[in-house]
Amino acid sequence: MKFLDRTKIYVESGAGGAGCVSFRREKFIEFGGPNGGDGGRGGHVWIEAVDNLNTLIDFRFQQHHRAKNGRPGEGSNRTGADADDLVIKAPTGTQIFEEDEETLIADLDEPGERVLLAKGGNGGFGNARFKSATNRAPRNANPGQLAEKRTIWLRLKLIADIGLIGLPNAGKSTFLAAVTAARPKIADYPFTTLYPGLGVVRVGEGQSFVLADIPGLIEGAHEGAGIGDRFLGHVERCAALLHLVDGTQDDVADAYRTVRGELDAYGGGLVGKTEFIALNKVDALDDDAIEEKTKALSEAAGAPVLQISGVTGNGVKPLLYKLAELSHGRAPDGGSEETLPDEDGAWTP
Repeated sequence: MKFLDRTKIYVESGAGGAGCVSFRREKFIEFGGPNGGDGGRGGHVWIEAVDNLNTLIDFRFQQHHRAKNGRPGEGSNRTGADADDLVIKAPTGTQIFEEDEETLIADLDEPGERVLLAKGGNGGFGNARFKSATNRAPRNANPGQLAEKRTIWLRLKLIADIGLIGLPNAGKSTFLAAVTAARPKIADYPFTTLYPGLGVVRVGEGQSFVLADIPGLIEGAHEGAGIGDRFLGHVERCAALLHLVDGTQDDVADAYRTVRGELDAYGGGLVGKTEFIALNKVDALDDDAIEEKTKALSEAAGAPVLQISGVTGNGVKPLLYKLAELSHGRAPDGGSEETLPDEDGAWTP
């Protein structure tokens, strides 16, 4: 399934049904009065957030969404049927913008949240509505209200508890594959991750959190270098960031500062989020190198640095418990550093 996080769609509600002009025609009734019924209401267009979607790709192939029109009124005071509403399903985390892409209409950040995009037209009055003491045989009826047309933009920001950031080849995809059941592409060249990936980390019994892997950032990403920073919006909702730094590169401090500089240039509240910093790939380093690079990275970040290896699982378990504690307010009981995930990617104590 391809990933799409921004698209334009066109919505149109249903028009109201026309009112009816009709008169009674019954045997032995000399003067039949008006009995034209009202038209039915046109269908509304709603958009609803659902949990089982994580991409907007469906809207690439269906951009036009139209509700049905209301049925016209009929004789014998029969009112036309109202049209069914059209409900558009979108992933939780979808933002809805006007055609200018700046005016926010709604932010669907809760499952089941629903927003009215286009209101169906009311049905027109039949001629029975216009009967009066001075107008006993009205021959006029109202047409139904016109449909409401609208062009909107949808922008998806994935809902995740922890955002995974770092330079290309920092080991983010390997880490995601090691601690979740997700199977991202892993290779020994930069930009193997082209789209954000989600995985559920299970820690202990009955507790889990969602981890989002963001494509690697390089210097100048905010100006469009590499893949750019367009996917950083997917970690704006995260409770914290997990910053992985490749321990095998020469200058780990510069690598850290590069990513932080891009976060600062992007904005979106990412700079002020809680950040966990981890020196990754320590399985490829000796003890002296680990100590030296941990110290350099800690001085550059001004914060403690964790030492992990996504391949061997060294140091991963304590990190997951810290992330779970932040996501749920407390850490689950049990667990040891040596415990590795089972075949389904679930970590068990």
